[in-house]
Amino acid sequence: MTLDEYISLHSSPENEALQAITRDTYNHVLNPHMLSGHVQGRVLSMISHMLKPRRILELGTFTGYSALCLAEGMAEGGQLITIEHNDELEDTIRRNLSRSSLQDRIELRIGDCKLEIGHLQGPFDLVFIDADKREYCAYLDLVYPLVPVGGFILADNTLWDGHIIDSAYDKDKQTLGLRAFNDQLKEDDRFEQVILPLRDGLTLIRKVR
Repeated sequence: MTLDEYISLHSSPENEALQAITRDTYNHVLNPHMLSGHVQGRVLSMISHMLKPRRILELGTFTGYSALCLAEGMAEGGQLITIEHNDELEDTIRRNLSRSSLQDRIELRIGDCKLEIGHLQGPFDLVFIDADKREYCAYLDLVYPLVPVGGFILADNTLWDGHIIDSAYDKDKQTLGLRAFNDQLKEDDRFEQVILPLRDGLTLIRKVR
């Protein structure tokens, strides 16, 4: 048994809807490894339960797994807006969201995240950034005014399978985008942050001013 398998075995299980999404994603969707997956999904759910956000914004839906995990902890009457750029995934996302009793609390928008953010009004108590890695710095600046002081932002893939410190990826645009994001956060006194070595890296960010 690997350590990852041990962690999964000793974490709370996925519900039936999430299990079905996992199977469907791995059977029918390209790059299924992009799915948040069991353990990260439980972390997202746990964070959401701790914060009890009334409104959540997700950038990058993929097949809907993480949206449902985040929605589990929303306050009564809460709303989650999730934005996905790939319109070919729309039918899959809507089918997957329909598997859950939380579907009526989730609004899916198809389009460019940077453009869609401009049509939104805050506040959002929690933002999950998991879209184009080259645009993370732009996303952070765009969501900043939508998050109240004390609100939280989560950013996925911030260690990028170790590429973040591997010189072999010095010309890779996604790696460069994530490095710039991590460096910006390090110097930005508007936030406090910590990188968790969970899967590809998950950064927890709190807006302090």
